[in-house]
Amino acid sequence: MSAKFHLVLLIHAHQPSGNFEHVLERCYQQSYLPFLECLERHPGVHLGLHFSGPLLEFIEKEHGEYFGRLRALVKRGQVEIVGGGFFEPILVAIPPADQQEQIRRMGKYLEEHFGKRPAGAWLAERVWEPQLASALAEAGIAYTLVDDVHFHAAGFEPGELFGDYVAEELGRTVRVLPGLKNLRYLIPFRGVEETVAFLRESAEAHPGGMAAMGDDCEKFGVWPGTHKHCYTDGWLDKFFAALEDNREWLVSAAPGEYLDSHVALGRADLPAASYTEMMEWALPTAARERLHAAQKEFRERPDVLALLRGGTWRGFFRKYAEGNLLHKKMLRVAARLAAVPERRTGTRGAAQDLARARTHVLRAQCNDAYWHGIFGGLYAPHLRTMLWRELIQAENIVDRHTPGGSLPRAEQVDFDADGAEEVVFSAPEYQGVLKPSDGGTLAAMDFRPAAVTLVNSMMRRREEYHERLRDAAQSGAYALAGASGGEVASIHDRVQVKEEGLDRYLLYDRWARHGFRVLLFDAGRTIEDYAALRLDENESFAGGSYTLRKADKNTAEIFREDVLPLAAKEGGEAPLVTLAKWFSFASSPRGCEVSCEIRLKLKETPARPFAVGIESVINLLAPGEIDRSIESPEGKQLLRWKGMLRGPILRMEDGWQKVRVALHAPAVKEFWVAPIETVSESEEGFERVYQGSQILAVWEPKFSAHKVWAAQLIWRIEGF
Repeated sequence: MSAKFHLVLLIHAHQPSGNFEHVLERCYQQSYLPFLECLERHPGVHLGLHFSGPLLEFIEKEHGEYFGRLRALVKRGQVEIVGGGFFEPILVAIPPADQQEQIRRMGKYLEEHFGKRPAGAWLAERVWEPQLASALAEAGIAYTLVDDVHFHAAGFEPGELFGDYVAEELGRTVRVLPGLKNLRYLIPFRGVEETVAFLRESAEAHPGGMAAMGDDCEKFGVWPGTHKHCYTDGWLDKFFAALEDNREWLVSAAPGEYLDSHVALGRADLPAASYTEMMEWALPTAARERLHAAQKEFRERPDVLALLRGGTWRGFFRKYAEGNLLHKKMLRVAARLAAVPERRTGTRGAAQDLARARTHVLRAQCNDAYWHGIFGGLYAPHLRTMLWRELIQAENIVDRHTPGGSLPRAEQVDFDADGAEEVVFSAPEYQGVLKPSDGGTLAAMDFRPAAVTLVNSMMRRREEYHERLRDAAQSGAYALAGASGGEVASIHDRVQVKEEGLDRYLLYDRWARHGFRVLLFDAGRTIEDYAALRLDENESFAGGSYTLRKADKNTAEIFREDVLPLAAKEGGEAPLVTLAKWFSFASSPRGCEVSCEIRLKLKETPARPFAVGIESVINLLAPGEIDRSIESPEGKQLLRWKGMLRGPILRMEDGWQKVRVALHAPAVKEFWVAPIETVSESEEGFERVYQGSQILAVWEPKFSAHKVWAAQLIWRIEGF
């Protein structure tokens, strides 16, 4: 072989905004530190390293010596520190000005700590859209890395991916390295000899070529079984030694080091894409199942498989309304911040205030809580909560610098960009998002003095991987997370569970988990039916679209008219029912309250009795912590408690977020309380996650024709 072959590795280390410090410390000890120590032992190995901003802040605060050791590797040319968005946003999902600011902040930070502004940028989750070529170039970025699947989608042949290409948008260019999926699945899961053999075969087929891989540092120590495999058993040392031993034909190079000495192979017009697994996760469950069936059908046709892929990252906004709502909240606050009148930014205090708001918004753009896959954090309440907190704090500042921002107000706007208008109620103490199109429910309720969002739950929905869990439970073909034994496997190829019997929790909601949903159901139903999602409530009044009759600065009236089959005589016509909901928001000395009064009118007396429930959904997080509780006659109960309480008041308390919520329902028969628990897949295995409590205030009224029956539920929220 006349020309040497190059291996370009770009290793990415990331922890999201709001993650627990004990998790960051564990990852540091299991992966980030031993990986660096291994690099120090092998000076002949050159590569690129990327650290996200939240992780850099943690390391700087808790392990400052790490920076010194890393600087030494940078100084001797062994390591190139790569940039990107500081708070690890999906760049295509944030405003253009914020794209530039995220990249600028990372560049400034790296220059201050490591002496050089980065030439390259890591793309969070390797999410690419064509307009990024221009955005990256504008930010002074020379190159980035995506996956081979991006190139396959553009029609590239596998043999064309052993060099870099130029991507262009509106005349501005950036160089792009294609990361090989083969290497992602070889390193570190297969033997060192097998990995070197792949590189040698590639070198023989492509003399003077290059193979690139960009992947997570956590696969070297944090993923199940990999710490022992990589460090105790020495896989990483052996791999680095093999790279050094084969230097007569193989050069390990940092990305910029390779690009400085080579020219691009040509241009690449890449479509919107991410890595293979991400595009599958972004698909709706049924479509994902069809994709897997097609992949199975064509498994003997790699040429066809290369063209089969899932959706784009933006598909998560349709798949998960919860992530979409959070994302649109972020865009709204970012736009409001950008629109603050210039005269308000003139004083030093105002400028500092608004700079803090900008940081809150940028931190809330951290990608993890906006999507779900093995790694995504949408099902992690603490990650969602932290982004909501950042946005509430930012909007509090914006209101102080916006004329009229401290006054109670209501806006009719398509808050979540789904084609239907919401009513957004705001005051210094609260912000509530009323969604007439979804049963006239409250999709979000923020208690602004404490920067707490109270609904913040997840709809229990069918996920593609639930069938794997059911199959494994029936056959016993799963392992408890943390159990030892067996060959280390890719995180994509395991069935591990954090506890036995998870398949029992695979329940699926009919409706989004919002507040003040009205449920009309057979009077014979019980709390057990409610907890097991067997109420069989009327779908029209629970989830149908309500008409907005009027709204002002702190009230709204909505209504829906439809037939009610459960009140009909057997074989008879269903009576016509009108259900009106009157919402009011108000400040109080220590907080705020939101009230929903319902008025139910039937055109004729129902043939069968039925019950009426108004549902609350409140998530105070951490169901096992003693400072979070639901009051009962037997004392304080942990949040995962299920039971029945007599009315008219139910109290909840969060000692960590310093907020109390009292539900007041005059003349209510009882409250039914049950936990909302999802079953999701994570890098450590299948897990059950508390997503808040569903609380149904239940009445059993006696209806008469043409007479209005009324009930009321009030949330009283206060800080302490």
